[in-house]
Amino acid sequence: MTEKTVKQLRELLDRKEISAPELTKEYLKRIETVDKSLESFITVTADKALAAAEKAQERINRGETAPLTGIPLAIKDNICTEGVKTTCASRMLENFVPPYNATVMEKLDAQDAVMLGKTSLDEFAMGGSTQTSAFAKTRNPYDISRVPGGSSGGSAAAVGGDLCAASLGSDTGGSIRQPASFCGVTGIKPTYGRVSRYGLVAFASSFDQIGPIARSAEDCGIILNAISGSDPHDGTSSRNAVPDFNEKIGKGMKGVKIAVVKEFFAEGVDDEVRNSVMAAIDTYKAMGAEIVEASMPSLKYAIAAYYLIASAEASSNLSRYDGIKYGHRSDIVGSYNDLIIASRSEGFGDEVKRRILLGNYALSSGYYDAYYGKAMGLRQKIREEYADIFTKCDLIITPTAPTVAYGVNENIDDPKKMYQADFCTVTVNIASLPAISTPCGYDSKGMPIGMSIVGRMWDEASLIAAADAFEKQFSRIPAKL
Repeated sequence: MTEKTVKQLRELLDRKEISAPELTKEYLKRIETVDKSLESFITVTADKALAAAEKAQERINRGETAPLTGIPLAIKDNICTEGVKTTCASRMLENFVPPYNATVMEKLDAQDAVMLGKTSLDEFAMGGSTQTSAFAKTRNPYDISRVPGGSSGGSAAAVGGDLCAASLGSDTGGSIRQPASFCGVTGIKPTYGRVSRYGLVAFASSFDQIGPIARSAEDCGIILNAISGSDPHDGTSSRNAVPDFNEKIGKGMKGVKIAVVKEFFAEGVDDEVRNSVMAAIDTYKAMGAEIVEASMPSLKYAIAAYYLIASAEASSNLSRYDGIKYGHRSDIVGSYNDLIIASRSEGFGDEVKRRILLGNYALSSGYYDAYYGKAMGLRQKIREEYADIFTKCDLIITPTAPTVAYGVNENIDDPKKMYQADFCTVTVNIASLPAISTPCGYDSKGMPIGMSIVGRMWDEASLIAAADAFEKQFSRIPAKL
């Protein structure tokens, strides 16, 4: 039962072959059994989940179901949940209990979805391994000696390990897509502004976006239908009409032009990853798609531009956590400045401190134009290069990550290597575009390989349809925990 898709569970619940409380208990039982080794959850909300399931079943019995009624989901622990701790996997927010819900939670509650708990992440969503979490250093469901990716590693591992039907993550520079790739599941980063950020604890406000992780592209569309839309609480949320994101599924790939950008397949991409993605491109070609060669010369500068802008925004967003207005307060007695220094030193981990320092440096007098100003110029250049490619094609296919999941201790002490591993994903956030990652192969040791499909702004439906078309041709191998 815990291996089924959201769509399959909806049918079972509506036919009353299983009840929402029974389904919830199945997932809670699996969490209790499996999550000791996986560590995907920071907080499990068993009592609340069972109460929500009972409420959902009443709605099902009345015949008033919504697509997510009674569906057990996991929520990344940087999304505010009223009455349930939201820690951002940081000592700084270890005891923070939000008095309100994020807008996405209000939308899920309106459909009577069931929240199983809050999943782990890299501290304040800064990282690509979920090993910077202060509370739960999540492991990969395909091999617990490896990382699940990050920062939404807990959310992806929970889906890949069959601990929930689907989950919500957040994506700042690949934080939904990269862990989805590492954990053998599907994850979509919507167009910036498609989903409200109200209640998402900010990392880099011009990049952050909430999105779903699930077992299929169609499931991602079902969840995206539920959480999208304009929000008066978020001035950056779009007023564009929300379509049915699954409306293009089944229409085929004939005549669709897909770009292959050569820089995404250059040095640094593992041969097995490159071969799997190229084989997927051949599959699309066999389905009638037209393959177009393209180039993005600015890709070599993308990592530098992304980390300068993201760190600058992070240093500003995290300045509020001083132990006085917000966050952990040190017990050290001293001056006002001593209290702030001690509180931030104790509350933040090394990676968060590193990015705050980098951001403050980039924004400081004398360096602003040389670093932040140039990075913003590159942001515009990258947007222009994407716009040019989309005059000639409909979609772009790239590897999601240059390698498969690596060992838990392999890259953790090499920040530069960790940052460089994001070059396949960050340009999508820089350009505010939508992208979906779905499994396209496995390496010689059975670890999942993901490919990303990038589309035009507001055209998530084409991404979901393209990913779904491939998924119907591809045999996904589930993790065996």
